[in-house]
Amino acid sequence: MNNARCRVTEWRLPPGATTGWHRHDYAYVVVPLTTGRLLIKTATGESLAELVQGRAYDRPAGIEHEVINANDYEFVFIDIDLKGHRVAAD
Repeated sequence: MNNARCRVTEWRLPPGATTGWHRHDYAYVVVPLTTGRLLIKTATGESLAELVQGRAYDRPAGIEHEVINANDYEFVFIDIDLKGHRVAAD
């Protein structure tokens, strides 16, 4: 789904797969459809996130990062970009 208000993307990451480095231009919500661990890399370091199926979280616009599936099984989540909450231009 992609309209004037939001963009909804389903991510299916096999074990060890990555989203690649990217930056969210909008505030966003992540809804895990799987319980497990994701390795999050940013310019300032790495962290291991423990996500629980159905337990959503949100982040502000402008975050540059890479997400890597740290499980030995496919990890699935929904990413919802909130187009009314854009990052300020540089």
